[in-house]
Amino acid sequence: MPLQNRVTPFGEIVAHPARGLFTGNRGILHDATTRTLHPRRRWTNKAWICCLCDFREIRRDVMGFNGPNGREGWTELFFLDEATALAAGHRPCFYCRRADALRFQATWAAGNGGDAPKAVNIDAMLHAERLDGRAKRLHELSVPAESLPDGAMITDGGDAFLLAGGKARRWSFDGYGPPIRPPRSGLSLLTPPSTVAALGAGYSPVLHPTARDD
Repeated sequence: MPLQNRVTPFGEIVAHPARGLFTGNRGILHDATTRTLHPRRRWTNKAWICCLCDFREIRRDVMGFNGPNGREGWTELFFLDEATALAAGHRPCFYCRRADALRFQATWAAGNGGDAPKAVNIDAMLHAERLDGRAKRLHELSVPAESLPDGAMITDGGDAFLLAGGKARRWSFDGYGPPIRPPRSGLSLLTPPSTVAALGAGYSPVLHPTARDD
């Protein structure tokens, strides 16, 4: 049975056999003895990060005892691609993805104004933008979906769509559907607005191969 550690663009953590291109974490969310999530815990800190699956040949026992003194370490979460992680409210890791994190930091400043922020400041803003209580915060879409930068994600209230080249692609754990014209009404923004500003200022997230045109 697959573990409950796959993340949707809505930020939900579910069980699914697909793995995806990136891992990441929100702190310790699991019981390593049963390798299950705690019933209600879905984050333990504001640093929601997106990490490489392969880094310095480090091997981890997923949802196991990877912490100090044989205790639980951070809970490994998996994302289809970076656009999915950004939509859920994560950001690039400054440790295993430092070059990407620095680009994100610079484009964040360019898109949102001000000097390059510290990671803790980015995390604080994202935390306010990604959650509505315990639920995913949806944001009003005040511009046509076609005008959103590549890598942003929207929802029609049920499905999630990636925007790329002015077209929408329906998200799934296995990849994206064919490009279609974005729906014209009833849409909300999934990707936090401050991250959309970074995308608009030039940050290019890694997309799943199915997001590319043939």
